Amino acid sequence: MGFWKKLISTLTKFNHLDKRISPLSKSMLNNESEEGEPKDEGPWDRFQSKISRQLTSTAIDTSKPSHYKWLCVINTAVIYNLIFVIGRSVFWELENASPTGWIIMDYVCDALYILDIIVRMHEGYLEHGLMVNDSGKLRRNYLKSKYAPLDMISILPTDLGYLFFESTCQESLPCPVILRLNRVCRVDRMIEFFEKTETRTNFPNAFRIATVVFYILVLIHWNACFFFALSFAIGFETDGWVYQGSPKLSTQYIYSFYWSTLTLTTIGETPQPVQDVEYLFVTIDFLIGVLIFATIVGNIGSMITNMNAARADFQNKMDAIKQYMVFRKVGKDLETRVIKWFDYLWSNKQAMDEESVLSMLPDKLKAEIAIHVHLDTLKKVHIFRDCEKGLLVDLVLKLKLQVFSPGDYVCRKGDVGKEMYIIKRGKLDVVADDGTTVYVTLGDGAVFGEVSILNIPGNKTGNRRTANVRSVGYSDLFSLSKDALWDALAEYPEAKRNLLEKGRQILMKDNLIDEARAKEEEAAQESVEQKMEKIEFSLDNMVTRFSRLLAEYSSFQIKTKQRLSRLEQ
Repeated sequence: MGFWKKLISTLTKFNHLDKRISPLSKSMLNNESEEGEPKDEGPWDRFQSKISRQLTSTAIDTSKPSHYKWLCVINTAVIYNLIFVIGRSVFWELENASPTGWIIMDYVCDALYILDIIVRMHEGYLEHGLMVNDSGKLRRNYLKSKYAPLDMISILPTDLGYLFFESTCQESLPCPVILRLNRVCRVDRMIEFFEKTETRTNFPNAFRIATVVFYILVLIHWNACFFFALSFAIGFETDGWVYQGSPKLSTQYIYSFYWSTLTLTTIGETPQPVQDVEYLFVTIDFLIGVLIFATIVGNIGSMITNMNAARADFQNKMDAIKQYMVFRKVGKDLETRVIKWFDYLWSNKQAMDEESVLSMLPDKLKAEIAIHVHLDTLKKVHIFRDCEKGLLVDLVLKLKLQVFSPGDYVCRKGDVGKEMYIIKRGKLDVVADDGTTVYVTLGDGAVFGEVSILNIPGNKTGNRRTANVRSVGYSDLFSLSKDALWDALAEYPEAKRNLLEKGRQILMKDNLIDEARAKEEEAAQESVEQKMEKIEFSLDNMVTRFSRLLAEYSSFQIKTKQRLSRLEQ
C-alpha cells in the first residue's frame, strides 16, 4: 500500500507541476514569448491540459448513465478474466488456439483495469448531502476503501513470470496464463454492475434469476477446470474416475462440465473415486453442492414466488369475493359480471393499489409522479385550464381511478352530484330515461359532472345530475369528489372565486341560473369566517376614521389655544 500511495502522490504532483513554476521562470517564459513570435498552444498541448484538469478536479457522479455504461465495459473485462483465465490455464488446446488473440485481449483488459482505477479514484460520494468534488478527498476516500488493495493486486504485472515458462503449453499443467489469476480480484466491480442493473431494469425478478444462473454456471465451470486438472495430474485413463475421453478440446470441456454438473447438483451417478485425493475432491464437491446449491435453489424459488406475488394476492381477493357471493346467494348473472370485471382489471394491469405502492415515497416525489401521470388529464377540464399550478398539483393527488363494466350507469338523472369524471379510456352514452335513446357518446378525454360539485348559488338543478350516463363497454374514469375539491380550494380563495365564476357562466349560457335565488343563497352560504372577516373589515374602517377624527380634533385644539394666547397678549 505504501508504494502505491507514493506512486499516486507522485502522479498528483506531476499534474500540478505548472503551479510550482517559480515567478522568475514564468516571467522568463513571458518575456521569451513577447520577444519572439507568439506561441499558440497546439492541439496536443490543449488535450494534455484538458486531461490534466479533468484528472485532478473531476468528480464522477455514480448515479449518471455514463458511469453505468463504464461499469458495463469493465464488467465485460472482469467476466472475460473470470471465465477464460482458469479455462486457458487447464485446457491447453484452448490456450494454443490463438496465442496472439489472447495476448491482445489480455492487455486490453489490463488497460481497462488501469483506467478503472482512475475512474474509481474520482468517483464522487456524498458528504452532508452534497457531492464531494475535491480531488484530494476523493483519492483519500478511495485509498481508505476496501476496494483499493484488491484493485492494486489485480494489476500487478504477474505476466513477467512468462519468462520462466515455455512458449507452448502441452506437456504440463497449469499453463502460464495461471499467473494472471490475480485479475479475478476485480470481481467486486461485476457485483456492483449487477446491483445497479437490478435497480434500473423493469424486470428485477427475471434479472435476479438470470444472475443466479450465471453464478451457477461460473461455479460449475471452475469446478470442471479443477476436475480436468486433477485428472491430468493423476493421469488420464489411470482409473475409472479420471477423464477417459479423446484429446479433442470440445470433448474434454463438455465431459468435464457434465461431470461437474452431476457432482455439484448431486442429481446423477458419477464414477466411483479410487484414490484418496479423488475421494477428497468429491467430498468437497458434495459439500459445496449441499451448502451452496441448496441456498441458490431456495433463492430461485423465493424469486419465482415474488414474481407471482401480485397475481396470488389478486387471486386471493377474487376468491374471497366469490365465496362471499356464494354465501349470500348472489345471482349467476351478477356473479359473472363481477368475475369479468376482475378479469378486465388484471388483463389491463389495473389491479395495483397505487396508494400502497406510492406510500413509501415522500410527498414531493409522490406529487411529481401524480403530475406526470394526471396533470395533462386534469388540464382538459375547461374550468381548471387557467387555475394556478399549486391548485392543480393538489387536485391531481386526489384523483381516483374507477372502472365501470358494460351497462353500468355512472350517474342517473336527478342524483345529487358528489363527483366529477374524466374519461381516461372507453366510451359512455348519454341516454334518455327510457335507456334506449342515445343523445351523445362521450370518448377519451371527455369531462362531465364538473359544475354539479361547485355548489354554485342559484343553480336551478340544485346540484343534481341532468342526464343519464351509461358505460358502453369497460370504461376507465378518473373521479374527483366534491369534498376533495373544496378541501383544496380552502387554500386558494382567488382560484375558488374564479372557478365559481366559470361555473356560473356555464349555467347562464344554458339558462340554468336564478339570479334572485343566487343572491339569497350567497347570503345564506356565508360561513362564520366570512362574516367575521366582514366585521373585522368594518372595524378596521371605523378605527381608521376615528383616528382621523381624533387627529383633526387635536389639531383644532392646538390652533384654538394659539389664537387664545394671541388675543390675551
